[in-house]
Amino acid sequence: MEINHGFIQDSIKLLAYYKSLGDKAFDQLSEKDFHFQPSPESNSIAIIIQHLYGNMLSRWTNFLTEDGEKAWRKRDAEFEATATSKQDLLSFWNEGWICVFNALNELQPDDLLKTIYIRSEPLLVYDAILRQVGHYPYHVGQIVYIAKIIRDAEWKSLSIPKKQKTDNTTNSNNV
Repeated sequence: MEINHGFIQDSIKLLAYYKSLGDKAFDQLSEKDFHFQPSPESNSIAIIIQHLYGNMLSRWTNFLTEDGEKAWRKRDAEFEATATSKQDLLSFWNEGWICVFNALNELQPDDLLKTIYIRSEPLLVYDAILRQVGHYPYHVGQIVYIAKIIRDAEWKSLSIPKKQKTDNTTNSNNV
């Protein structure tokens, strides 16, 4: 397998893993849990989803041909609390990821060395992908952490639970 094709496929695989962590966290939450804010300056899970949705659509729509910061994006509004339902938030979450995966799946290995723009800043496609491979797991980690705070002792671990013996084998799906 060509290394550039491998990079694209590995990026898709890694992002799919982080999406699945978010999905598993959401499965443990009620409607009101999505709007819980640990402090007045903290983001709720709903706000994080709104931000990811806006970012994903902006960055990955017409990925190779338009600036990744679209004129229609209202970034500041992504950080405002809304009374959005769990169903709508999950719809935003899934629609955003569909946009990401569609764009990545359409890439060809030669595309990785093309130049795209985000906020008029030139980036190689390779670097733009790495930027998002860092950005999305950062926010998924926040989602999981908030969900663990909410569920407390009722939280079902997304990896190896505490006090469970392991067989000392490496499993990349357990973080």
